[in-house]
Amino acid sequence: MNNQNTAMRNFEASSLQTRTDSVTTPVLYQKELKKINADYKTNKSKYLGEGSIFFLLILVGAAFVYRSVRRQFKMQQQQQNFMMAVTHELKTPISVARLNLETLQKYTLDPEKQKKLIRTTLDETARLNFLTNNILIASQLEGGGYKSPKEEMDLSTLLKDCIQDFRNRFPDRTFKEEIEEDADVKGDALLLQMLINNLLANAIKYSPKESPVTATLKKYRSGIELQIRDEGPGIADNEKKKVFTKFYRIGNESTRKTQGTGLGLYLCQKIARAHNGDISVTNNEPCGSNFVVIFKV
Repeated sequence: MNNQNTAMRNFEASSLQTRTDSVTTPVLYQKELKKINADYKTNKSKYLGEGSIFFLLILVGAAFVYRSVRRQFKMQQQQQNFMMAVTHELKTPISVARLNLETLQKYTLDPEKQKKLIRTTLDETARLNFLTNNILIASQLEGGGYKSPKEEMDLSTLLKDCIQDFRNRFPDRTFKEEIEEDADVKGDALLLQMLINNLLANAIKYSPKESPVTATLKKYRSGIELQIRDEGPGIADNEKKKVFTKFYRIGNESTRKTQGTGLGLYLCQKIARAHNGDISVTNNEPCGSNFVVIFKV
């Protein structure tokens, strides 16, 4: 359109020069030529402005489409990684439990070996139950299908019970606790137990076997604070908010050695918010991570 505008200006100027009208005078000629140039500049500014706006809209649209496609691709990749992780997480405890049961069925073992196999089988079934509960509850909370029966309960007792359960399951690990008594909250015991278990399991997974996992529960006037601290490698500052995203896991999927589905911390955040609380992660000095859940009362 700008080329047409230029061609039109040249045509009109040429026509003006060849006009043989006797009325045409140098003064009128200059006046007409000035009008032609003014119209040309006006149209040029209009076309350039419209073209710039159109080009900007194309860039904005392209950027929006790119971000949408990139987000969709990233979500699909995370879902694929999740399915691979879930398949592995489900297959491992089932295989171990089946092998142990077949061993007990085929061979007559001494009582000590029998107890060891039975304890390993129970641990694997507990792990399987933990995983399936995470998937089920996460799906129900996401879709709004979970009806939370909230009631007054003692969070101190629940935390102690969870820690004792982990001591039984992981006798080679050290658990420290600093728990104030009678920390009462109104909530769903099953969901709060899952929150604590996920944080404890996460601390065990990412910290050395010789280092302790510390649980702290404190009461304040404004609420209750739960802390689960480990002495692992910690979490980089740019990853601290991302770890609560659904399916998100730190590191490269092809080189990652730790097991997991990327649902645990996402589920913790959903549960905390469902109980008028908030969860965050800070550095545990000198090393490790400190997950903090604050319940407002």
